[in-house]
Amino acid sequence: MTVAAVILVPDPPAALTLADGEPALRRLAQAAWSGGALPTVVVTPLVPEELSIAVAELGLTLISPKADEPHGIAWFVTGMRAAVAAVAETSAALLWPFRYVWVDPETVTSLVEAHGAALDTIIRPAYAGQPGFPILIPVALLDRLAALSGQHGEEAVQSLVAGGVPIRQIELGDPGIVLDLATPRGDLPRYQGPPEPAGGPPPDWNSALAAQAGDPPR
Repeated sequence: MTVAAVILVPDPPAALTLADGEPALRRLAQAAWSGGALPTVVVTPLVPEELSIAVAELGLTLISPKADEPHGIAWFVTGMRAAVAAVAETSAALLWPFRYVWVDPETVTSLVEAHGAALDTIIRPAYAGQPGFPILIPVALLDRLAALSGQHGEEAVQSLVAGGVPIRQIELGDPGIVLDLATPRGDLPRYQGPPEPAGGPPPDWNSALAAQAGDPPR
């Protein structure tokens, strides 16, 4: 099993703006890779040359949704399907709006570990009790998500939970899951880390994929 990262980019130029000295997309890719999420899929409606170059350098998968596909959970479904096509063992994907650039790699690792202990459960990180992003969603829910294509990501997650899908919220002590690109990194509260292990096995199932992909992006 593997956990993919699906980064939603409705504003491609903004994804290339600097976040603490480096393009936001690069920072996101590094956090996903370092945390054990593979593959990383970027879903965006427009592909300026600069974004194409950035994607090629980072080894990401770039997907453009259909012209009539509403922005929201439908884009995530498109990205999740691309992740499964790239790596058949993909068992979950991170719903990751690109503006959440300060997510710590340890947060990604904790989400992957928690998935290993609860394969059919939605896993959402929290900071000081406030839920944030990215949200881990099992691939088994793909068809149910597709039926919610008119909804935004968080709204669709709430609909799944209302329909009986289990969700686990875990405190990870990471302010980056609730504070996005609008907050300079220097203004973030101190990263605290999870108070205790999230539970479940480490993401060893991604090690072979990482080895095949070569060195992580720099």
